[in-house]
Amino acid sequence: MIAREEEMATLRTLLQRHRVVGLVGARQVGKTTLARRLAQGWTGRVEYFDLENPEDQARLADPMLALQPLRGLVVIDEIQRVPDLFAILRVLADRPRRPARFLVLGSASPELLRQSSESLAGRIVYHEVGGFSLEEVGMARRSRLWLRGGLPRSFLARSAAESHEWRQGFIRTFLERDLPQLGLGVNATAMRRFWTMLAHYHGQIWNASEFARSFGVADTTVRDYLDRLTSALAVRQLPPWHENVAKRQVKSPKVYIADCGLLHTLLNLRTQADLEVHPKLGASWEGWVLEQVVRRLNVERQECFFWATHAGAELDLLVVRGRMRLGFEAKRTVAPSLTASMRHALQDLRLDRIDVIHAGDRTFALAERVRAVALSRLLEDLGPLGRSARPNPNLR
Repeated sequence: MIAREEEMATLRTLLQRHRVVGLVGARQVGKTTLARRLAQGWTGRVEYFDLENPEDQARLADPMLALQPLRGLVVIDEIQRVPDLFAILRVLADRPRRPARFLVLGSASPELLRQSSESLAGRIVYHEVGGFSLEEVGMARRSRLWLRGGLPRSFLARSAAESHEWRQGFIRTFLERDLPQLGLGVNATAMRRFWTMLAHYHGQIWNASEFARSFGVADTTVRDYLDRLTSALAVRQLPPWHENVAKRQVKSPKVYIADCGLLHTLLNLRTQADLEVHPKLGASWEGWVLEQVVRRLNVERQECFFWATHAGAELDLLVVRGRMRLGFEAKRTVAPSLTASMRHALQDLRLDRIDVIHAGDRTFALAERVRAVALSRLLEDLGPLGRSARPNPNLR
């Protein structure tokens, strides 16, 4: 088992501040395990409903009758299966004495759930949980995390073959059962083909027309497929940043398969040796590293962008929080260097700094406000926003 103490602490804090907390994340990222661990350590009464369990569905046949008398912590797992519960939770959250707190779990993005939870506006706060991160598994197991991805059962499998086999089953179940349960029903065969083609575009700027021609359907159809997988948290769209500069800037998002282990299964890459000779090696490493940076910084997804101009300047990741602007590049090399794109980004975007995450072992300065950060030292040299990383005398 891997203890996810920071996630647990975040959930406890949110439940102290809010009466309704939404814990969202893709299927199999460990939401239920977190909720059950939280319930075990909760002081007071706990009631747990799993809406994939027919018995619990029957208990909530009359939800007001079942939920109104409850006290303490009430956990409702897979709430997207019964969206009518959101209206009931609004009434219960507004009671004067508020005897219960509610933790609701959903396998969809907050944006998708919000369509059903508009009645809870101002009463619910969402927290998205992902798979395992470098901080949770340790730097010594970074290669395993990159190959297998962060889904707990994939990462913890006894062998690479067993992990790959589990991911194959997950993809099939996700397409045939989970997407329809989210109200995102699409022919499973067509969606599997689309998802596999999307894996070959991993880390690239979305081009609906090009993709539609390759897939043999209309632009609107592939856009709809992309949005459905994004809503189910199977795909990430990194939006572009627009700056008031005298340059033509890219306005389409970048697309990434959310979990690198699923990316490798869609590309039929079973071992590290398979990955090392594949054309998507660099894109896979870039997407995985940027995900670890976002997790390490502890920033919201809406604070993350990329930037590119039609002249060729590009920044892999731009984090904007208030007046702070941080840039990040991922380079799978042991000898990163300052590039023209970095100089343009520093000037045009008025960045506080750029960090180039690389595959070497040392962190060192490349130029003023630009440093090369070794992936092996990411946890030491890059700290969450709001907390300073350990001082490094080489960067002064």
